[in-house]
Amino acid sequence: MSFDISGGGMEKPYVKGALKLIVLDLLRKPNHGYGIMAEMEELYGIKLSAGTVYPILASLRRGGLIEVIETGDRERKTYRITEKGLDYLEKHGKELKETKRKLGAYKTFLELGGNELKEAFKELFRRIDELSDEQKEEVRKAFEDCARRIRLILLGD
Repeated sequence: MSFDISGGGMEKPYVKGALKLIVLDLLRKPNHGYGIMAEMEELYGIKLSAGTVYPILASLRRGGLIEVIETGDRERKTYRITEKGLDYLEKHGKELKETKRKLGAYKTFLELGGNELKEAFKELFRRIDELSDEQKEEVRKAFEDCARRIRLILLGD
């Protein structure tokens, strides 16, 4: 996952902790791992892998915050939050609210074209060594112009 919901230099353990809170909150309504992945994408624009979601579910289960309520086809488990999990969310309500706000902002960023910008940066990183000095100067100017225009928009001009 490649987003920073902190607005600053967030360390990976906090990202995982924030995701645990969100997954726990989503399990107020029983769901399975793939359903959680679909909800995360729908609600927040974040595509999580099974390799991210299932370890979080296992950790929440070990902590007694969620439980398996059904095992269906192909060993698909349906989870739900426990009373201990609800208490945990209540104790971390402020953190959950802030995490949801930041994830909502991230989704809006994507809807405004942030994904296209991310892809352009990835391509630039892959090919930066191939750029001529003139092309590098054009990229620098484009960055400066983009930053200036965004700041002007934020200032209301």
